[in-house]
Amino acid sequence: MTVLIKTKKLRAQEGEIQLLRQQIAVACLKELQLLNEKCALERKFSDIRMAVDEKQTEALTSAYNELGYRKGDLEVNLKLTNELKAVDDERYHYMSSLLGLLAKYGIWPRVINASVLSNSVKLLHDQLQQKIRTSHEKIGERTSLVKNRFESGFQYKERENADFKLFESGYQYQKRENTDMGTSKYQLPPQAEHLRATEDVFISSRVQTNIPKSADFSQRPEVHQPVNDISPDPLFYTGREVPGDFTPPVDDEAVELQRYTPDERYNHPVTIEGPSIENFQIIGEATPGSTLLACGYPTRGTSLCIFQWVWHLEDGTRQYIEGATNPEYVVAADDVDKLIAVECIPMDDKGHQGELVKLFANDQKKIKCDPDMQLEIDTYLSKGQATFSVLLLVLSENWEPASISLRRSGYQIKMGNTDAVVIAEKYSRELSLKIPPGMSTQFVLTCSYGSSLPFNAYDVSADFSCRMRDTLVLTLRMFQSKQAMDDRRKVKS
Repeated sequence: MTVLIKTKKLRAQEGEIQLLRQQIAVACLKELQLLNEKCALERKFSDIRMAVDEKQTEALTSAYNELGYRKGDLEVNLKLTNELKAVDDERYHYMSSLLGLLAKYGIWPRVINASVLSNSVKLLHDQLQQKIRTSHEKIGERTSLVKNRFESGFQYKERENADFKLFESGYQYQKRENTDMGTSKYQLPPQAEHLRATEDVFISSRVQTNIPKSADFSQRPEVHQPVNDISPDPLFYTGREVPGDFTPPVDDEAVELQRYTPDERYNHPVTIEGPSIENFQIIGEATPGSTLLACGYPTRGTSLCIFQWVWHLEDGTRQYIEGATNPEYVVAADDVDKLIAVECIPMDDKGHQGELVKLFANDQKKIKCDPDMQLEIDTYLSKGQATFSVLLLVLSENWEPASISLRRSGYQIKMGNTDAVVIAEKYSRELSLKIPPGMSTQFVLTCSYGSSLPFNAYDVSADFSCRMRDTLVLTLRMFQSKQAMDDRRKVKS
């Protein structure tokens, strides 16, 4: 019995051993499968890692290329900005020279733009061409007149048994033979003998048949006075008997011409008083945000006045303010620390221009801020920061709220709705602000890399939004100038 029991146990153990061996074999197969899957996954992972590395390399390469392109664009923008600045300088010199040339000849354009300047230059060219043609015609007429007069009338004729000689150009001189020169009534001028030899004759621009007795001939070399001025007879006549009570008509312009020598007559036209303006004055306070009004009383037929506001700079030059051609002028931040003057040219209905009238604003003193604005700017400078709420032009007609934060070292522009930073940079020489003329609350900020951003300093709570805009512009310029001074000090140290 015991042996049978042991045999059964051995068989059971052998069955368990076989079962365990089978399980071990199955487990080994599963392990091999897992190892194969692991190797496959590792290969896939390595492939993925290689692909990721390639993508990262491509991303870095594209980023480097984009940075290179951006750097090239910045260099091109900087170059274009410098060229644009040079063109603006050339345009300023050209405009100043052209306006000075036009003003020299009495032409003052109402508006300064290409079309008006082209028309003004064309008008000046036509006027000068007309003057040249008129001068040539006058010279030709005088030359032919001199030639005809000399050939037909300027001859001496001697008559036998006569006690006088007649100079047939219209001048009669009594000269008796065997008579003392001191007692003769008229004396033949020495120019007559020279005239016969050289044919050098001066013909006046106005040939008149009768000259009034009251006319002054003391400075006319071609009219010869009698030696003994005791005769009321005229110095010359045309062959007719002149009655004693006859008074010839007086030519005021001819009488005026007698004051000049022959060479001066063509350069001294008769001056007639033209249109003018009296009691010319400037009304208004010359502070940023205020309006100045140039006014006066028109006289002598004045029906139109041409206005132009001008900056007088410290170097002695003057610069016309673009677009400031109205009697009203709004003082802006660009006018601070400058001398402002207004020039006015009165005109009548016939187009005649009067003398230029010029008057300085603020008693010929530099424009300054009012005390409240100056205190506000000083407060911002002492704190070293300032924030202004503005509107930024995003699309063609879409203004979005934004904020401009000013600091001592730089400025930042953020959108009001999303707080997204549009620009954040330090102050530089390329940073500039431009203000349009007139009653406007807008301004344009040009960044250091050449991009321009239009802003509107519209403030609902303020009565006059130009004041807020001017405060913003002046504060930013003060921070910019202080930063430039600090940079120069660092360079020197």
